Amino acid sequence: MRERTHLFHIADYPVRITFHDTDTDDMSLLPSFGPFACNETEDKPILDLTVDNSLKPRRDGSQIRDFDTGNGFTLVHALPDGGYQFVIRDINGRDCCLMQASHRFRECRCALNGTRDMRSFGLNDAIMLAFAFSTAFHGGLLIHASCAMKDGWAYPFTAKSGTGKSTHTGLWMKHIEGVELLNDDNPVIRVIRNEAFIYGSPWSGKTPCYRNMKVRLGAVTKIERAPANSIERQQPVSAFGMMLSACSSMKWDKEIYNQLCDTITRIVGITPTYTLHCLPDKQAATLCHRTIAR
Repeated sequence: MRERTHLFHIADYPVRITFHDTDTDDMSLLPSFGPFACNETEDKPILDLTVDNSLKPRRDGSQIRDFDTGNGFTLVHALPDGGYQFVIRDINGRDCCLMQASHRFRECRCALNGTRDMRSFGLNDAIMLAFAFSTAFHGGLLIHASCAMKDGWAYPFTAKSGTGKSTHTGLWMKHIEGVELLNDDNPVIRVIRNEAFIYGSPWSGKTPCYRNMKVRLGAVTKIERAPANSIERQQPVSAFGMMLSACSSMKWDKEIYNQLCDTITRIVGITPTYTLHCLPDKQAATLCHRTIAR
């Protein structure tokens, strides 16, 4: 048997990915992971995922959820040992990946299926899911946001799909000097010694921006379309709800859910949050920047 093991640091979390006895699959399925590769790690990986195409579906679980990911569909089965089984399908309903995860998602195995694009899609989604739920036990929050940065501070923008997160970040980059993009879809927030930081990740939506960077978190802003531009600071309860709706969670798993809620409470306690009611124009970007920038 042949195994190829690869190590990564994603948001300063050690992650190990192993390809087991396969000539079909390798790191070329994960091109966005290159900037996060490392040669060794002193710490035990929080996520150890093995690609093993001999893996077969377990029949002893019960389906508890199916959800639309925006670019596909995922079925979730609870397993008797406390773990989970996921069937990841693309937007055409084709099975791309079968993943079985241990309790707390420290160890996962998956089998890939279909064309190269299907296998790449399935593996990326599997790792992102496993990472989101594994890091929940280590103070991490994978948030659905587009994130701008300037002068050593980062500013993620959240919104419902199609509202204009990326558009608003683009307006900052166009009209405000010195603004750069950290990540356009799934950055990671951590609280370390009572200070909040946000990291780039290998998952950046349709924009290829995979920056292995750690930046101080300046503020979090929710984007809402409106006929005129205005901005208001959120109260803690509203801020908590906004952050919860923007992160990857499994509300049916009380242990994971409670861990995420604890992390969000810590973030909201030290980070200002805002709601920007706006048009997609320069004035919205300058108003937001003037209000929230550190």
